[in-house]
Amino acid sequence: MQLTLIEDEPGNDRLRQFDPRLRLIAALLFALTVVSLHLIPLLLLTLLLALGMAWWIGLSGSLLLKRLLVMEGFMIALLVMLPFSVPGESLLTLGPFNASVEGVQRALQIVLRANAIVILLMALIGTLEPVVLGHALGQLRLPDKLIHLFLFTVRYIGVLFDEYRRLRLAMRARAFVAGSNRHTWRTFGWLVGMLLVRSLERSERILAAMKCRGFNGRLYLVKQNIWSRHDTLALLLSLSLSGTLLLLEQTL
Repeated sequence: MQLTLIEDEPGNDRLRQFDPRLRLIAALLFALTVVSLHLIPLLLLTLLLALGMAWWIGLSGSLLLKRLLVMEGFMIALLVMLPFSVPGESLLTLGPFNASVEGVQRALQIVLRANAIVILLMALIGTLEPVVLGHALGQLRLPDKLIHLFLFTVRYIGVLFDEYRRLRLAMRARAFVAGSNRHTWRTFGWLVGMLLVRSLERSERILAAMKCRGFNGRLYLVKQNIWSRHDTLALLLSLSLSGTLLLLEQTL
């Protein structure tokens, strides 16, 4: 008996026509290109390209903003603090602290890089179903254990969260109210401990159930993605774009 994984991708029609492996390779190529750039105009161009890709596949601005909200908090803190920690030509003086031009430039570089890479990853990889992504990683010959770990993690995060909610419900049923005291910290410690114990017990039951179904330590990927001509053309376009950006970085 073989344990098989078969699931269709419900993503955007414009991306569904491309092989998932192409999307992984293109995202990796774009990320490597962006981290190699230092000129602000080129980094701004990569951000516009990433936003254009997100718009092309239909990601809404509200969805992008929601997903970027946490990261942007760190980016704002970076923009405020980094100029005062990098030596260079003085731009602004606040008491004993000097903000340098070089610090502002470096902060802008980091912000533009991070946003460009994250937005494109959300567009190309974030729209892939986890099982489809697992199949693509398998066909790219990544280690089986890494793929298994990824698939099982995605599958059972929700299960563990449900277990956590049941434990929290049991605590509320016993009139537990959180506060800043020893009893609260001890109770949360027991909560974490019970969650670990129940997770271990569940993992043992899952492993036993999988062995009963013939699991031999390998997930067989029976759905093979087919690389087509337009995938090759898209990859060549990605390579050309990356090469052009790197060439502009060297010449400007």
